[in-house]
Amino acid sequence: MTIDLTFPLSRDGRTVPVECSWLREHRPVARVRTMTGDPAWLVSTHALATAVLEDERFSLRETSRPGAPRQYALTIPPEVVNNMGNINSAGLRGAVMKALRPTETLAEWMLAEAHALINGLVGQGPPADLRDGFTDPFSAALHCKIIGVPVGDWRRLMRGIDVAFVTSPAPFEGAGANWDKDHGYMLDRLRSGPGHGLLGRFAELRDAGEADDELLATVAVSLFGAGAVSTSAFLLHAILALAERPELVRRLHENPEDVPRAVDEFMRYNLSIGDALPRIATEDVRLGDTLVRAGELVLVLVEGANHDPAVFDRPEVIDIDRPTNPHLAFGGGRHYCPASALGRAHAEAALTALVARLPRLRMAVPADQLAWRPGFIKRLPERLPVLW
Repeated sequence: MTIDLTFPLSRDGRTVPVECSWLREHRPVARVRTMTGDPAWLVSTHALATAVLEDERFSLRETSRPGAPRQYALTIPPEVVNNMGNINSAGLRGAVMKALRPTETLAEWMLAEAHALINGLVGQGPPADLRDGFTDPFSAALHCKIIGVPVGDWRRLMRGIDVAFVTSPAPFEGAGANWDKDHGYMLDRLRSGPGHGLLGRFAELRDAGEADDELLATVAVSLFGAGAVSTSAFLLHAILALAERPELVRRLHENPEDVPRAVDEFMRYNLSIGDALPRIATEDVRLGDTLVRAGELVLVLVEGANHDPAVFDRPEVIDIDRPTNPHLAFGGGRHYCPASALGRAHAEAALTALVARLPRLRMAVPADQLAWRPGFIKRLPERLPVLW
């Protein structure tokens, strides 16, 4: 089988990679070469992507197996790759799921936190960088609160993410040191008791013999990292989409009840995921006309699925009035993101506050001058300068 192209695709988060439409039409299951040099199957249509995510013969856990083909070198311990799947304690799983469930009290806190950050931006005056001044601190503060660590530590924890989610063709020394540093931080917080938030509940489970400190700190680090980087990256893309479309800002300012639908459409439209969702076939499986062999790597191209015209009318248009929106921004099947409701609530609070307070939100620089971070698991603009 010939290799059609190398993966990942473009890191520019403003434009759907040009390969997507060609892949869907000509190679919906395409042979690609990853940055590690491994072959993989890239799935780009909505129907086939959904089939992979819902079929348990395509395993996330197996992607961490020694010798398995990879997208890029691991920067975290292999056992963390499928963190939720590795939680065997019912009490531990229940504690995590409860912590990720948005409540009315948490929603009120998020809205107040968003307004507090906007107060700081307004006080300094435009232009302002909304990544450093809004999306990173807002996302990190939420996850600090949920986990039960000081919100003031958010920047120290976000610096760890900058290393933890680097995509590299080979292992690098800083990855292990970074994990040890962040894991040590969570161990110290867990042992310093009495705790609150998720760490407080974790201490109770440890004392009851349901889990040890090492596992509990691992869960805390991975929840913070995955949650904070995903929510901040999505917000950056949503705000960029708004800042380029003043008519949408006006509509949401005048009709804040439309924000939840807008969030769902931004989730479909945005390109923040950056890299495909990986799975390893545990047995031979036929995908369309292609036979995927056991042990082979399959990559679900989310931007291909979410911009598939067979499912979404005019996918290149942000249409917050779509009657149905079966996007795959949160994955699917057994590994559907357990924090999906929290992610939506987080985005709704952020965008509700922004359009209420900054109804003339717009880009401060030409959008095509944004610098997109290379070699990272998410498509991220290094800065997002805006006016209002």
